[in-house]
Amino acid sequence: PSVADGKVFIIDHVGAEDIVRAISLADGSDVWQYRYDDLTKHNYGYSRATPVYAAGKLYTVSFLGKVHCINAENGQMVWMRDMRGEFGGKMPTWGYAMSALIDGDKVIICPGGSSTAVVALNAANGQTIWQGGGSDVPGYATPVKATIQGTEQYVVFAAKALIGVDANTGQRLWRYGWETKYDVNAATPIVSGDAIFITSGYGHGCAIIQINEGGPVRIWENREVMAHFNSPVYLGGVFFANSDPGFLVCLNPSNGATLWKQQGFGKGGLLAVDGTIIAMNGRDGDVVMVEATHTGYHELGRISPLRGKDQNWTAPIVADGKLLVRNKEAMACLALK
Repeated sequence: PSVADGKVFIIDHVGAEDIVRAISLADGSDVWQYRYDDLTKHNYGYSRATPVYAAGKLYTVSFLGKVHCINAENGQMVWMRDMRGEFGGKMPTWGYAMSALIDGDKVIICPGGSSTAVVALNAANGQTIWQGGGSDVPGYATPVKATIQGTEQYVVFAAKALIGVDANTGQRLWRYGWETKYDVNAATPIVSGDAIFITSGYGHGCAIIQINEGGPVRIWENREVMAHFNSPVYLGGVFFANSDPGFLVCLNPSNGATLWKQQGFGKGGLLAVDGTIIAMNGRDGDVVMVEATHTGYHELGRISPLRGKDQNWTAPIVADGKLLVRNKEAMACLALK
């Protein structure tokens, strides 16, 4: 989910239609719905992209690569682009999963076609500003805006590589090969200065990649964190991450050493707020509050607000003093104050 203007935005699905829903944060009632045709049979679910709100508009990405801009007040479509049909995009095995990145007046998407690894669209009308970034097939991670070596760029975790693309021209600036089984590079990269932390599952691991004037250089690489798809958190100088086969891990960025790890977290997502980690157990749906410290695992409490005993994979979010958690069957809004 995402939250703005007192509304919770999700992409739901019924039959052969995605349903973008705006839900009242106050009471859970529907404010509006917007429907379009998409996947007919589930593939570990349907759309996995988070709806992105900016300047009164909502931007969504479907499993099959349809990018919609919707009026966030009334649910009316503003424009739509098709990443496969218009840009020759090569849809990955489990569908397009990255969210759109809004950068000022640009919407950044990753079709993954010939010379369309990355495309910048006009946020107001959907027209193409530039296309480029090479021809890497998409991964599943959302692009990240960063300034590296003095150049504004988009860091993109593609199917077989981490790439940097000039934010103004679309020119690919650098590429670092990173091939994971089934091409599942899904966790959002974390950029700090000229260093980038990446992690993948299927036994691959994690690494810090330094972007120098001459190109990318690996600082270290190991298997202490193997995040299948949920993104790590960088807080207080350390990483907190979900890692296969079901650990919550605290990692030292300087050398990749594990500071502590705790089992029992499945493939759930996590967030950090007010010096606290809130993490989901992806197997049974437990929501766990953990002290955000590198000194050890200090659990502060747990609850089980959701039905369902499997695939509680959606990352939790916090907005307006409320915690929102979601799985395939239900969504719950919990008061944190």
